Amino acid sequence: MTPADRPDPERSAAAVLRSVPHQRRLREVWRSAGWPCQDLIEVELLAAGLLERVRDAAGRETLRVTDAGIAALAATLARHRARRDAHEALVERVAREMTRAGRLAWRGLALRARVPEGEEGAWVVAMPDVFSVRHTTVEAYLEPIVHEVKVQRADLLADLKREGKRAAYLQLASQCWYVIRPGIAQPEEIPPECGVLLAHEAGLEVARPAPRRACRLPFPTWMALARSTPMDGWREDEAQGLLGDPEAGDGGH
Repeated sequence: MTPADRPDPERSAAAVLRSVPHQRRLREVWRSAGWPCQDLIEVELLAAGLLERVRDAAGRETLRVTDAGIAALAATLARHRARRDAHEALVERVAREMTRAGRLAWRGLALRARVPEGEEGAWVVAMPDVFSVRHTTVEAYLEPIVHEVKVQRADLLADLKREGKRAAYLQLASQCWYVIRPGIAQPEEIPPECGVLLAHEAGLEVARPAPRRACRLPFPTWMALARSTPMDGWREDEAQGLLGDPEAGDGGH
């Protein structure tokens, strides 16, 4: 075999690690004692130089992550962290926009909803990125809204396949929006029952309005809201501005 015929280990490793099952197996070997499964995933990880076989004095074979495998795990972690940071930053931005609009907003709520399934329906737990209601004392004016944030096309497409999750959002809110980074999808790819917001650097652009429908919050949702604390909102920011503004006069009283 000539040097030109030999496989490029770095290119092989990169190709292997584009597969989620291979990434998961490499992490599992790193966390475990390394007992082999002896399947094709391990064959490819071994061939790529990300794993190596080790025999003890009794002849038992285990697997060990190589230095190249550790570097690959670190690179994968950095990519996931960057993606997560971008997602969390946009979630924070959307939630802040809701509070500036005079709404009460929550992040990471776990809400139970009954979705159409079978004769009686089924209960599912939904976790919208942002859930908000109007700041009002009249229940009919609450207008609960769900915002689901996506910054990667793959994540968006996987989410769109989860019809039960979307059905839960529609049961919990009078409007459901997908907030996406420009370029990862066209608005027509999003189901028509949801609105689409494009997250530009300068602001959020309505690409397609969300249909509005009547919605009354179920009792489990009220209990979840009662147990949770909404984000600090526009009222606190406004109060601080008034206190520090010498031209505000008696506006804060």
